[in-house]
Amino acid sequence: MAEKIPKSLNEIQTEVIATDLLIIGGGNAGCFAAYEAKTKNPSLRVTIMEKAHISRSGATAAGMDAINTFIRTDKGETPEKLVKWSRAQVGGGPIREDLALSNAELLNETVELLEEWGLPIVKDEDGHYKLRGRWDISIQGEQLKPIMAEKAMEVGAQVFNRVVATNLLMDGDRCVGAMGFGVRDGKFYVFHSKATIVSTGGACGIYKSPVTDYSGAHHQTWMCPFNVGTGYAIGIRGAAEMTSMEQRWIAIRTKDFCGPVDTISVAFGCMITNAKGERVMEVRYKDVGGDKAARFYRLNAPMTEWLEGRGPTYVDTTILSSEEAKDLREDLLNERPSFVLFLASRGHDITKEPVEIYGSDPYIVGGHTGSGYWVDMKRMTTVPGLFAAGETAGGNPNKFVGGCAVEGRLSARGAVDYIEKTTLPPLDTKQVEKEKERVFAPFIRGPEFDGVNPMEMEERMQRLMDEYAGGIHQFYRMNEERLDHALKNIKMLQDQTKYLYAKDIHSLMSAHEVSDRLDVAEVLVHHLKYRKETRWPGWQTRMDYPEVDPDMDCFVESVRDPKTGEIKIFKRPFKQLIPGDRTKA
Repeated sequence: MAEKIPKSLNEIQTEVIATDLLIIGGGNAGCFAAYEAKTKNPSLRVTIMEKAHISRSGATAAGMDAINTFIRTDKGETPEKLVKWSRAQVGGGPIREDLALSNAELLNETVELLEEWGLPIVKDEDGHYKLRGRWDISIQGEQLKPIMAEKAMEVGAQVFNRVVATNLLMDGDRCVGAMGFGVRDGKFYVFHSKATIVSTGGACGIYKSPVTDYSGAHHQTWMCPFNVGTGYAIGIRGAAEMTSMEQRWIAIRTKDFCGPVDTISVAFGCMITNAKGERVMEVRYKDVGGDKAARFYRLNAPMTEWLEGRGPTYVDTTILSSEEAKDLREDLLNERPSFVLFLASRGHDITKEPVEIYGSDPYIVGGHTGSGYWVDMKRMTTVPGLFAAGETAGGNPNKFVGGCAVEGRLSARGAVDYIEKTTLPPLDTKQVEKEKERVFAPFIRGPEFDGVNPMEMEERMQRLMDEYAGGIHQFYRMNEERLDHALKNIKMLQDQTKYLYAKDIHSLMSAHEVSDRLDVAEVLVHHLKYRKETRWPGWQTRMDYPEVDPDMDCFVESVRDPKTGEIKIFKRPFKQLIPGDRTKA
């Protein structure tokens, strides 16, 4: 039965929910934030606004095979050493060492909570969590997300599944909730809250994926394709300060499928090789960038091999025995089960033929890099009442699953303290009606409107970003003139969002997703322009500024004026708290 297209806003029901704490995004960080808030104060009304279904949503929706940060104190590791390692992994920073240290100090307790809740964590012969790298521990994590979701609901959080966030609810310069719509019921939702935590995950789909050229798989990406940057976009529109957006995350992945590589290379010791059989990292990149394991060099090395005529590149799985190959496939079933099917469909015996690798499309993801909101130690953004956790919180790279869970807990502690000192103002009904009109405008226009459908605009944006803002098909290279061209055309696309139309509620969601991506893309390009150097080759390669500039040893920040749309870019100084060579772990 076809959906009824409303003819006016009066046909669309508005539901107002008053709460103490609103959590936007019920992924890893969001579930832990709800758990922590209800544990600290069981009487609090805690509400989760989730675009998908909390049991299988976010970056951990399909499961994981490892938790990439855990501190084995029996091996002499410490929180300070973890911070030093993280700093070295991004070439010496800049990183927020204060945030990273507070995160590391709560890390083990948080991972142990997961085991307490039922997550199977692999143990070694001594009964310790089994390491697969210096900080990585192996898990049987297919049920990771349902376990976290169950605990959030068990402590009493109220969950609104399948509700898309569209904008913050403001009282002057203070955040007092958020608004959105239901993708199943078509209602307009208003969450009126004393404090709000944004934990919606990173931004995927801003750039063209290398897989979409021939597969027709529109969202064949490494990240969860539904994490589109809405959490960043609502803050950008609300005048929140954003940090380090130019530190993009680009991963090396299995070619043609975007499957996991770290599982193969780190856990099973399969080294990166080129077409000539050379071990790439040992031959040319052993001492490049300080710590030889710097994450951006593991991407840049294989792509440089391609550019210099030594591609294709591989991870050499032919070193594996048949038993090891079986163990590898079992591990992959906990993280990317479809990749095992992909290999089987091609008759690919990994013990006889290496696995080809290539770069992914660029993502903005603060769980891996430093991109996101600028936050204080309580994880409050520069907008009072608005907190950030997980991939939306900036300055603290290499958090991964365990660290994002910790940040959910820390943001909840900050929010609970804030709630105790504040009251909820009256609801601004004019603001609500204005947002309702904006949200449903593409729907009310309907499919008869001679405009632009969301898919068309998304494809234009992805091609623009790929070709002019350092995408995969440009081997991540960029220069000033290309970035200027990108900004000019992003502004054009933003203006054309007024022509978007939706044929049903799901395409209405797509219309807002592409609008959110455009707002994130604009800020991203401003950041890429401002950093006139190459600090993270591959992640951020300026062909016109190929060297590191000591004057840019800082954080790049941005704030968008909500009235004019003008984006202001400025610096914040880097502060080294933990002594030692910044590029050494």
